[in-house]
Amino acid sequence: MAEETQPAAVLAREPLHPLEAEPAASDEPETAPPMRRSLRSRLQKNRFLRWGLYLLAFLVAWPIVGTIIYTVVPPPITNIMILRTLSGNGIDKHWVSLDDMSPWLARAVISSEDARFCDHNGVDWIELQGIIDDAMDDGEAPTRGASTIPMQTAKNLFLWDGRLAIRKVIEIPLAMWIDLIWSKRRIIEVYLNIVEWAPGVYGAEAAAQHHFHKPAKNLTKKEAALLAAVLPNPIKRNAGKPSRGVRAVASRILVRMAGMGAYLTCLEP
Repeated sequence: MAEETQPAAVLAREPLHPLEAEPAASDEPETAPPMRRSLRSRLQKNRFLRWGLYLLAFLVAWPIVGTIIYTVVPPPITNIMILRTLSGNGIDKHWVSLDDMSPWLARAVISSEDARFCDHNGVDWIELQGIIDDAMDDGEAPTRGASTIPMQTAKNLFLWDGRLAIRKVIEIPLAMWIDLIWSKRRIIEVYLNIVEWAPGVYGAEAAAQHHFHKPAKNLTKKEAALLAAVLPNPIKRNAGKPSRGVRAVASRILVRMAGMGAYLTCLEP
């Protein structure tokens, strides 16, 4: 009986069958595919990648959070203002509430820039479809724009100037977000306080003082129309010393304003 049994220590030293052999723990890192490496490990090793992701997260989150903050807080500065200073322009701006502006100004700007302002959700899909149809018509370039006041507000606050398509891709959902969070009165109030009306002159109050030497509250109907007429190109157009072309545009705006009453109910307190 003693010869038929073997000590446990001897059995422990016998090798396992090759198919039963367990891989050594040290072999796993060498054979593990690269995809198993955790993102955290990569970020710890690559400082530039880490800060790049932080910057990307900020750029995505800031317009969303900033819109909520600016629901009640006046924007102290905008992206466009910052970019303009790089070209040598200063910043002349004075925030005033919509109630401290002439009622003609909002009406003139909406009549000129965004006639369906009170009805759309931040994007004028009817006008945008017209732009697409124009672009597809025999390959001709569109001759009109479809940028709404919420879209221009989004661009001024958080984006940049230019014709890059990527900006429009970002601008459209951002304009819809602004329209969802803010009231129509808040949108036009912010826009009239941040838009540029002359090189380095931002907002209705600074524009009224710059062009007409009076507060925004005292602007006449004609002066409001002249200010609206220069918005497409405030660098070259001058509301205080209007050219014949600017006066002609202002006259057309005055005609539109006369028929806009039913379309401006969203401006009522």
